[in-house]
Amino acid sequence: MAVKKKTTAMDKVKLARDAKRPHLMDFLGFIASDFEELHGDRLVNDDRGLIAGFATIGGTKCLVLGHHKGVTVEENVEANFGMAQPDGYRKAMRLAKLAEKFHLPIVTFVDTPGAYPGDTAEARGQAEAIAKSLEFFSLLKTPIVVVVTGEGGSGGALAIAVGDRILMMENAVYSVISPEGCAGILWRDGAKAPEAAEALKITAPDLLRLGAIDAIVPEPEGGAQKNHKAAALAVKKAVLAALKELAKIPVDQLVDARYAKFRAMGNFYK
Repeated sequence: MAVKKKTTAMDKVKLARDAKRPHLMDFLGFIASDFEELHGDRLVNDDRGLIAGFATIGGTKCLVLGHHKGVTVEENVEANFGMAQPDGYRKAMRLAKLAEKFHLPIVTFVDTPGAYPGDTAEARGQAEAIAKSLEFFSLLKTPIVVVVTGEGGSGGALAIAVGDRILMMENAVYSVISPEGCAGILWRDGAKAPEAAEALKITAPDLLRLGAIDAIVPEPEGGAQKNHKAAALAVKKAVLAALKELAKIPVDQLVDARYAKFRAMGNFYK
């Protein structure tokens, strides 16, 4: 009998980056009954790397935010392959404020290599937009559920991943830096990316043990790319369960617990 090969952290990275994995609009097509996209940050433009709008998921009206990588080459280029500009994060904050005003929960879908690093983004305040987003979502008075569906890359991911419940798909990854970037810095050798991936503890089981996420969403056999509908329905079930739990908690307690949750990350001493 053949021995099943152990799945490595780098294997998970490759699965998370698979172009055939379901993207934001694939998920919404299966789990949202009436998604209505809203556009623009009211300052510069409408960033296609981050899509937002109101939707109904399992009877619950909510705001949905998510990185958009695109499917076709044209969409990939338009969306910077899911690398949001500062305009995208400002759009997310603008619409999240609306959700708070109307007492609607927020569901965010994280799937990005990182924030767009180009000179246009830097000129418009990329670092400031991400920092402001972290502060903004940490204090927002409405329930927030985060789902890491593919790549959770650095500050570009964290900017919309400050929430009350952090869910992560089984083959997703979430890290401060890519394995290739880490290997290049530590060893000056990109070929050591597999070693870096193991050391970074970027897989869902590792992050659950470390307390950086709250639950793992199982994927179909072979990965979410094999069955988009099954993957989406698993996400829907997990999101609705989290929203139901959070709806029972007074909003001031939610905000206090959210702040404490993120302050505790990385603190391994009591």
